[in-house]
Amino acid sequence: MNRTDKDGKRVEQFIPPEGVPITFAIASLGTRFGAQFLDIVFTTIIIFICATAIIFTGVLPMTAEAMLMVLLGFLVQIPYYILSELIWNGRTLGKRITGIRVINVDGRRLTPHQVTARNLMKQVEIFAPMGLLASIDTQSAWENGLTSLWLLAVVVVPFTNRRRQRLGDIIAGTLVVDTPRSVLLSDLALSAPAAASTQAEYEFLAEHLDVYGKYELQTLEDVLRDSTKTSNHKEIEQIVRTITRKIRYEDTVKPGRELHFLNEFYRAQREHLESLKLFGTLRENKYHEHSRTEAKKLV
Repeated sequence: MNRTDKDGKRVEQFIPPEGVPITFAIASLGTRFGAQFLDIVFTTIIIFICATAIIFTGVLPMTAEAMLMVLLGFLVQIPYYILSELIWNGRTLGKRITGIRVINVDGRRLTPHQVTARNLMKQVEIFAPMGLLASIDTQSAWENGLTSLWLLAVVVVPFTNRRRQRLGDIIAGTLVVDTPRSVLLSDLALSAPAAASTQAEYEFLAEHLDVYGKYELQTLEDVLRDSTKTSNHKEIEQIVRTITRKIRYEDTVKPGRELHFLNEFYRAQREHLESLKLFGTLRENKYHEHSRTEAKKLV
């Protein structure tokens, strides 16, 4: 894992099993604050609706209503953050709007344990102390001072580490990064050496193309756009070996034809994903189905 500055942004680079380096731009603190502000607005609206329903229905005794009001913020915020980040692959509504997401610090798939840990810590870091300060009449001056110092320390932590991680991110092993723009450009497919009207040298079946998703296709596109890489380039050879192994492609790729193979695989994979999108089953990445299954289990 290498960390370098690129275009004035802090970036994090991962090398996944496919051998293609993937670079993420670490989200700015301003963007993270904006996302958090939006999420607070959304959860406040939900809390207000729930509180209004509880008060006007009158189905609970007064003591039970008072206790539920105290716990309502916790009961709404925890499911909101955890379930939205599980279902939307590391994004809440606020993060989706501001274009950021949560990822695993080692580049692997984000796990439910990490999502749960970072969002439970958010209660300890921010919401619980803010709730204590809001009830200032029930606390002594030194208790309010300690709570304020804790909030100050929590705010300072992201400024003191290069990855801009808050305490919850450090404990859970996560990063907040800018969401990569998943745009499949048409000119690369049109400029590939094998024309659509001619007989393709390599044939890819559905089971070959179901392995990868849009995210991996965009990464392959970046490789193919690099004019410094030729068929005998070691990285190109390694990528071909990795892809053929992953998709269980049995035909042999002849030496010197690696780049041609990748171009044909790119075109076939692109057409496959676009056909899935047409029928409403677009794959985001190779973990897409597993992630959806795990999220459904937790809902």
